[in-house]
Amino acid sequence: MYKKILFVISVLAVLLCTTHLTFAHEVYVLTPATIHQDITNPSPDPFSLIKTNQMEFFLGAMIGVILVVGVFLISISRRVESAIDPLLMKIKRYAPIVARLTLGLSLIAAAYYNALFGPEIPLPQLFGSHAMLVRIALYVIGILIVMGWYVWESAFVALLIFIAAVVMYHSYMLTYVNYLGEILINMILAGGVWKRKFEPYAFPILRVLFGISALYASWYAKLFHSQLALDTVTQYHLTHYFHFAPLFVVLGALIIETLIGIFFILGIEIRFTALFFLMFLTLSLFYFGEVVWPHLILIGVNLVFIMHGYDKYSLEGRWFKKGKREPVL
Repeated sequence: MYKKILFVISVLAVLLCTTHLTFAHEVYVLTPATIHQDITNPSPDPFSLIKTNQMEFFLGAMIGVILVVGVFLISISRRVESAIDPLLMKIKRYAPIVARLTLGLSLIAAAYYNALFGPEIPLPQLFGSHAMLVRIALYVIGILIVMGWYVWESAFVALLIFIAAVVMYHSYMLTYVNYLGEILINMILAGGVWKRKFEPYAFPILRVLFGISALYASWYAKLFHSQLALDTVTQYHLTHYFHFAPLFVVLGALIIETLIGIFFILGIEIRFTALFFLMFLTLSLFYFGEVVWPHLILIGVNLVFIMHGYDKYSLEGRWFKKGKREPVL
């Protein structure tokens, strides 16, 4: 069975690397005309501002290092662990349920809005005359997953739909490999031989794929096509709140989001990173007035990480987890 998993992942890797399409999460707030212009024309390099803003850059880096080190020291404090870990161990058991509900509700929302994973992938554009059939399938498998019925079979159908999207959108689907992580964790935890063989890898798979998704979305819109993020900053007057040059604000967001992705992939300060992600996601939804349904997967997966915490393949879980005690944040 593990050979089949490796085969599926290998096929997806090949498909994802064959081309590079033109969307990112900025499609939720920018007009199609602006997006087309920004991805067609050359974009400025955010890192070019480091030389002219060295003091601000190093001050921000110092604050970031102090914050990360402070959170780490608090998290491994024996007194803090003794006080909070008993509660964290109790809620850990609910992480699989939240993971299942997250996938099911996200698929139902996709069916309701007639788009796959995000509004920039309408089902008719992806599946043509078969769009209605796929929409019905998304409703059915979403409901089944929420109810906990035929979860493995329903997640497998979702996997086939994801592969179909990869065939058409190629590398852009790296933005949505968090869905792949949700699909695989639900297939693994659904029971049977999959659970017996692959349960130790379920949460690491979700964590790594979620981190890759965060990295790609950030690099695409803030590095490869930084004009997308730059237009967002200027259009929504973010310099009123962050008193820096617009491109420097883009650089700051790029660095923060890159660190979020890396922290998830490596398993560093998982709960703190998830809480931080949720806080800024909430602020973004309110400030930009973004549509909520494409972010259900982000909200749900971060809640999963807050509940589950560290697995044995995460760096902090490997080096600082001792029995029923683990870093708090």
